Amino acid sequence: MNLSRLFVSALCLCAPALLGSSVMAQSGSDLTSFISGEGLPNPTPNVTTNWGELPAGREWGSTAGIDIDPTDGHIWAYERCGAGTFGGGVPINCDTNPVDPIFKFNRHTGEVMANFGGGLMMTPHGIHADAEGNVWVTDFAGNEAGTKGHQVHKFSPEGELLMSLGTPGQTGSDGAHFNQPNDVIVGPDGSIYVADGHSGQGMVSFRALDEGRETGQTARILKFSPDGRFIRQWGQLGVRHGEFRTPHALEFDSRGRLWVADRGNHRLEIFDQDGNYLESRYSYGRISGIFITDDDRVYAIDSESSPTNHPNWRNGVRIGHIDDDRITAFIPPFERSDRVYQGTAGEGVAVDADGNVYAAEGPNSLSQAGGAFTKYSVD
Repeated sequence: MNLSRLFVSALCLCAPALLGSSVMAQSGSDLTSFISGEGLPNPTPNVTTNWGELPAGREWGSTAGIDIDPTDGHIWAYERCGAGTFGGGVPINCDTNPVDPIFKFNRHTGEVMANFGGGLMMTPHGIHADAEGNVWVTDFAGNEAGTKGHQVHKFSPEGELLMSLGTPGQTGSDGAHFNQPNDVIVGPDGSIYVADGHSGQGMVSFRALDEGRETGQTARILKFSPDGRFIRQWGQLGVRHGEFRTPHALEFDSRGRLWVADRGNHRLEIFDQDGNYLESRYSYGRISGIFITDDDRVYAIDSESSPTNHPNWRNGVRIGHIDDDRITAFIPPFERSDRVYQGTAGEGVAVDADGNVYAAEGPNSLSQAGGAFTKYSVD
């Protein structure tokens, strides 16, 4: 059996349980394409590994976040202070190695334009540049002393700390606490949205989900006013629409709808700004990062599909339109021997004004990529 037929055969066995009706309506060749990337155009075929400058004496750590500054088009990102792994208990993190993790890179040259944030965080996870050029970063894990982490920080473009949400080093499920915040974004009216809860992606039974809820694990979206006042939250651990198993990334489209990369459930969930569920997308894989361009093109990066958690789905960047649950282009991954046929790709994704794509390399792809950031160029 050739690879193309292998993908379709595997999908046909499990598709009714995994995929939405809009995806199931597609032809067999379409199914093969969006799973494997076969036959789809690659709009950015030129690959620059180890992109971006790093200050002398430092080594790249992993990352999951990258964004475009809307004021000048350059690149905001972070790396985890030399840590190839992440989370609490790892020997290297931004607490034990308090160098500046947040970078602004010239999108043309990779030159560092700004670098700050040292000593304030434990493990940066999500990043967002708002309409005024301010930079928001989530601090995913708590330090051993219980004095850092589980927060969201807002910085000026020059690195001044302007606001912090959450209680330093402390977890919880109310509006004053986070429990592994994954991403943050500012909405069209200035409201702040935070995706919270990373543990759900490993819960593969209903019993595990029940136990997660009972022990206070979170999988939710929180909304705050522009000045940081808690407004509401929605979502919990689960598989129904409006529930999540690791809401890993956030993005708004041109209609003001909030897209959530629900990584553990292998889907994108779409909401209005009050948290009302609208619709879903199922053809993008096990998504870690999402970026929507001004012309409503969806770029979703799959870094987590593997032979044990999402068989046959190839890692890489899947591209479609906000109106359709259909993949129209694909940026392939790096190869990795223990992810046979599937490869490995980054966790964060961003697209500049020229259509060049930037990937933020996570722990699964850092070694293969050779650095924290990869640039995929149009020409």
